[in-house]
Amino acid sequence: MPDQPTARRAPIALLALVLLALLAPTPAHAQGPTVPEEPPIAAPAAPAPEPTGFAKFERGVDRLMGHVNTAIADFFFYPLPVPFTGEDTLVQVALPSGLSREGVRWIAKQGAWVKPSTDVLALQGASGEVVLKSPGLGRVLQLDVASPMGDVQWSLRQYKSVPFAVLWLVLGAIFFTVRMGFINVRAFGHAIAVVRGRYTDPNQRGAGEVSHFQALAAALSATVGLGNIAGVAIAVSKGGPGATFWMIVAGLLGMSSKFAECTLGQKYREVRPDGHVMGGAMHYLSKGLKEMGLGPLGMVLAVMFTVLCIGGSLAGGNSFQVRQSLDAVSQTIPFLKDNGWVYGALMTLLVGIVIIGGIRRIAKVAEKIVPSMCGIYILACLSILALNFTAIPSALEAIIMGAFTPDAAYGGLIGVLVIGFTRAAFSNEAGIGSAAIAHSAAQTDHPVREGIVALLEPFIDTVIVCTMTALVIVITGAYANPDFADEIAGNQGAALTSQAMGMEISWFPYVLSVAVALFAFSTMISWSYYGERCWTWAFGERSSIVYKLLFLTFTFLGSVLSATAVLDFGDLMILGMALPNVLGVLLLSGKVRADLKDYWSRHKRGEFKTYS
Repeated sequence: MPDQPTARRAPIALLALVLLALLAPTPAHAQGPTVPEEPPIAAPAAPAPEPTGFAKFERGVDRLMGHVNTAIADFFFYPLPVPFTGEDTLVQVALPSGLSREGVRWIAKQGAWVKPSTDVLALQGASGEVVLKSPGLGRVLQLDVASPMGDVQWSLRQYKSVPFAVLWLVLGAIFFTVRMGFINVRAFGHAIAVVRGRYTDPNQRGAGEVSHFQALAAALSATVGLGNIAGVAIAVSKGGPGATFWMIVAGLLGMSSKFAECTLGQKYREVRPDGHVMGGAMHYLSKGLKEMGLGPLGMVLAVMFTVLCIGGSLAGGNSFQVRQSLDAVSQTIPFLKDNGWVYGALMTLLVGIVIIGGIRRIAKVAEKIVPSMCGIYILACLSILALNFTAIPSALEAIIMGAFTPDAAYGGLIGVLVIGFTRAAFSNEAGIGSAAIAHSAAQTDHPVREGIVALLEPFIDTVIVCTMTALVIVITGAYANPDFADEIAGNQGAALTSQAMGMEISWFPYVLSVAVALFAFSTMISWSYYGERCWTWAFGERSSIVYKLLFLTFTFLGSVLSATAVLDFGDLMILGMALPNVLGVLLLSGKVRADLKDYWSRHKRGEFKTYS
């Protein structure tokens, strides 16, 4: 029988999952509440044949998930205007033929905000309305119809924008950095010493399931992934070399977020009689806030985090990884282009062998894969840098100069800063709360000590691995090479990185394929643990096998499912976890600061025994 808290949480979690699907907007509002989505005017064409079988099922799922994605994006990723970046522009389009001036209902009225869209600027709705859309976030200054059957023109003040979730993460990271007294800087050396085992008694370990290094490796295996290859290439191609600088800054700030959330993960974990550990954001949100008299809020945030984490683990941490790595590997193994199911079956088998063994087996695999995959990739990057060592100073100069005096083509200073911070948030996941699940299983009696270990993650992920990718892209000039215009326009970051490496050494794309496969595999095994811990928190420990089988099903589907909305769903869910997590950690930051003050004073007095 499940325990009483689990019995109470299960219906709440189920209700949240159902509401997430049912409260999605209709297709007519796919771009948000103020700018309805309508099909663009197009010349009549022969109707496409209706799909059948699996294709029909896939299209139906894609449409459903598209609605869910819109609901999530409209809230978590709503574009917020950046002050002092407005530029006035005049836009003019032809009024659709046969639509009279009197029959036009203007959606974008004077003073209204118009959300970004890559679609055409004038669309005709079923009710004879004209919907004005903006190529960027803007505010309508004036509307005018030149003649009853003439052109439509309006003046628009366009702004640089930043997604709400990214701004939330960055502001949270700045707060934690200041609140914790720049722990990301002053505890860096101590973190390395702890990972090396300097403070670990080889004969008596604290409660937990894995070592400090294994916990770090497990968490890193989830964050060091395709974002370090594809995401960085996209950032540099869209924001120029200067975006690299702001990615590094965001990574340094994110170290403090990781420290705070992982300290709380250890502080509020549960160690079962059989030695298994239950910990993570859902525990410190529900228990920690209850201690502060905010029990109802804590439960709402915990359930919200749990639902988002389960969804993110199945899609973004699983199917998406399979699909993206398959696309990259098939470039060097053409057989897989038409036989993706083979890759999916192999991934399903390998992942299944690992995750059935739980965190202990995941940690043992991660501690071997993470150093290997990082080593292979960094050595590949260093080889290219060595071949172009004379260009390194100019590349570093371009990165620094581009961060503060960027070309207007890349959106100016604010545009480059936003791009850099956005890609860093996707890459290191600082503030998401996922890493707290892995670090809660570490063997230690000092929660702060494990939090200090965790702050190394954004440094390794963003400051080291991402910088390596950026230097390769900048030095080879791939980000501005017209031969790679298709990759840049299509945001095919992994392909762009592969092209950059292939420019220097023809067989390097094969090395990259190996790295991509390892990155995807390691991400999947760690995210399976994150999702499984959230699942058992909601539905009980005995239901763990149900989640694992569901996870493996999504692993195989990732190789055969091309529905983009399903794959994008995972990323939206993962970034959405930041809202409940950062809010909870902000409210609990006083407890973290008090624990840190006590631990650091004891460390400075030399009270902790060393062993090596």
